[in-house]
Amino acid sequence: MKVDRVETRPLTLRPERPIGSALGQLHSFGCILVTVHADGLTGQNIVFTLNDRRTKVLRSLIDEMADLVIGQDAGHIAGFWSRAWRDVNFMGHKGMPIMGISALDGALWDLGAKRAGLPLYRMLGGANARVPAYQSGGLWLDRSTDELVAEAESFKAAGFRMMKMRLSAGDPDWNIDRVRAVRAAIGPTIRLMADANQGLTENEAIRLGRRLEEFDLTWFEEPLPAWDVEGLARVAAALDTPIASGETDYTRYGFRRMIELRSADILMPDLQRVGGVTEFMRVGHLAEAHDLPVSSHLFPEQSLSVLGALANAHSLEVMPWFSDLYCERLDFADGYAIVPERPGFGFTFDEDRIRHLERQGA
Repeated sequence: MKVDRVETRPLTLRPERPIGSALGQLHSFGCILVTVHADGLTGQNIVFTLNDRRTKVLRSLIDEMADLVIGQDAGHIAGFWSRAWRDVNFMGHKGMPIMGISALDGALWDLGAKRAGLPLYRMLGGANARVPAYQSGGLWLDRSTDELVAEAESFKAAGFRMMKMRLSAGDPDWNIDRVRAVRAAIGPTIRLMADANQGLTENEAIRLGRRLEEFDLTWFEEPLPAWDVEGLARVAAALDTPIASGETDYTRYGFRRMIELRSADILMPDLQRVGGVTEFMRVGHLAEAHDLPVSSHLFPEQSLSVLGALANAHSLEVMPWFSDLYCERLDFADGYAIVPERPGFGFTFDEDRIRHLERQGA
């Protein structure tokens, strides 16, 4: 089965209200919907930019990389990945070149599993029919403490047993008061994580991390800038709370460096940045060889199938930014996300909804 064509469509989504984190305000998401066509079948995937910045550049890159798959065997995904890796060598093996590879890689895996009539997690080997899920679509930095408490209570009432809040680079007392309020609201049995979104220095992270230990956090996420893996290793060594990181790392080579330095206790590949399904699986197996668990970052509809194929899967990040684009919905039970048994990723674009959103943005 050879690839006939690759289709990309831009779409701008806006949250109900701006989202605040240590990285700044998020007002919109510049999505690119990717569809690979072959013998009447389609494979679908999505990538995006924050605040719709550089979306045209990313789309153009994907369109130009389509010549690496058109006319090629759609099932030779590792072959595509290898060709693409060589193709982008001059541009570099981080940033948009890897995002372009990821966009096509995911669509090819969705297509291949549909052709086989298998859910992707089974095609990849199958390890878990369900994955612990944590709610990440809230508890933002710009919410008041009262809003945090109400939101945390609503997540607990919805059945989530894990949730994540954000930390600021400012007054540590302010952070501590907010974490204390959320912990008091949800009780000691709900697992709580805190994400600094790369906003702290090494010394700030160690000081704040030590004060956070009274709250029994499941992890302290991305305290330092993503490039400072050496500093992150020192933070990890200084704290009892596990460090989670990796959402901004690219390919197995970035994660290999983190593992060598022991920069994180929980690795968090992002499907868009790591290099797609192919590279997420490689990172997952590399982590397993070092007795490290992996969680996901964004893209729950796609990440769930990959985590379902990894024995060392820790948890699925539930971020609902793009969930409205699909005909199907994530299914939860007892704090777990149920891995779909539908072919491919198990989620298909809702064309009526997408056309409606396109008209709104016209």
